[in-house]
Amino acid sequence: MDSFEDTLRQLREAFNSGQTRPVEFRAAQLQGLGSFLRDNKQQLQEALAQDLGKSTFESEVSEIAISQAEVDLALRNLKSWMKDEKVSKNLATQLDSAFIRKEPFGVVLIIVPWNYPLNLTLVPLVGAIAAGNCVVLKPSETSKAIEKILAEVLPRYLDQSCFAVVLGGPQETGQLLEHRFDYIFFTGNPYVGKIVMAAAAKHLTPITLELGGKNPCYVDDDCDPQTVANRVAWFRYFNAGQTCVAPDYILCSQEMQERLVPALQNAITRFYGDNPQTSPSLGRIINQKHFKRLQGLLGCGRVVIGGQSDESNLYIAPTVLVDVQETEPVMQEEIFGPILPVVTVKNLDEAIDFINRREKPLALYAFSQKSQVIKQVLDRTSSGGFCGNDGFMHLTLSSLPFGGVGSSGMGRYHGKFSFDTFSNQRACLLRSPGMEKINDLRYPPYSSRNLRVLLMAMEERSCSCTLL
Repeated sequence: MDSFEDTLRQLREAFNSGQTRPVEFRAAQLQGLGSFLRDNKQQLQEALAQDLGKSTFESEVSEIAISQAEVDLALRNLKSWMKDEKVSKNLATQLDSAFIRKEPFGVVLIIVPWNYPLNLTLVPLVGAIAAGNCVVLKPSETSKAIEKILAEVLPRYLDQSCFAVVLGGPQETGQLLEHRFDYIFFTGNPYVGKIVMAAAAKHLTPITLELGGKNPCYVDDDCDPQTVANRVAWFRYFNAGQTCVAPDYILCSQEMQERLVPALQNAITRFYGDNPQTSPSLGRIINQKHFKRLQGLLGCGRVVIGGQSDESNLYIAPTVLVDVQETEPVMQEEIFGPILPVVTVKNLDEAIDFINRREKPLALYAFSQKSQVIKQVLDRTSSGGFCGNDGFMHLTLSSLPFGGVGSSGMGRYHGKFSFDTFSNQRACLLRSPGMEKINDLRYPPYSSRNLRVLLMAMEERSCSCTLL
């Protein structure tokens, strides 16, 4: 017996009944999400500390506050987002009503990773609810403490006839993907992303893939090394480096490397003390499997900062590697840990060539005092997101879409982009049943005169002229 069949049937019946469509229902569910965050804040912080060793600061900044801001934004704008969007018309349709209707897809599946298990659950969920869908949530089985709260506590705040949390590992997720959904939203790595996309293709299900990648960080020779080091170290070692948009490697000249390494050491000591393992501000690796993988990457290049590890504590020290070769494992896979390789290049052109030889990243960073250098990197590369002279601060703006390109993903979300992602943009034209004489131009027998007039009438015009 398929353990998911009854749940999915119930959700589809609820959606087909029209239950999720009224603005009042959507607003009530969003308010429930806000109450969930407020009522269980301490419990959520404790779970994030248990799963990832996250400090209260990092939990608040990257998980709870961002999720609450998305809820608040959707509640403020829900009615305007749901309104039909009027579009321009041509002469042939001047008497008609043309608009885009934002309608929900139906029953959607959201598959969540473990590195930001609250944020990456609730932010897409806000968009799915705001757009009027029923939702199946599949939290990660790896972040067990948060998974437990999402399974046991979150449903109390939502209408359980329209929302369900399902549990399990890869086998259960594979079984779940055999079912037809109306939309799938997946956040994770490219390997699993291909599996999800293949499963979606069997049903021609539309999909968003939020994947990772190796995010380059170019540092120009004119930079103040300490400023760069402060900003890069914070973003690289935030959440113990387990962030899909973290700078994955630095590209700089040999001269800048010699100035930057001592500055990075200074920043790491200032942030985490002489013994980072005792710092309450530094998180831990999620589990032994990932710890072992990261431990293996410490053998690449040459360690100039950090390199220590403690399996019993799932601790990897904030580490910087130099003399790294492009062919080494640390440059072949997304690191997803507190390890920062430095690769030397001769100049900006060589750095851009290096970036463009590789898959398009989820994020790209460039540091320079010269705006034309930042502009060159922006103009001559491609990535899901870009930030000049800082780390992933672009993620804090709900007015900017978040997503990848190529192997780093497809589709966008955050803010209104989340609502749009989970909405079918339905093209609508409402015509009068009368005034049939106007249509004679398009009917046989055809003539060259009627063709000329019809083509002219079908041209899109910005004027407000009508046939009256």
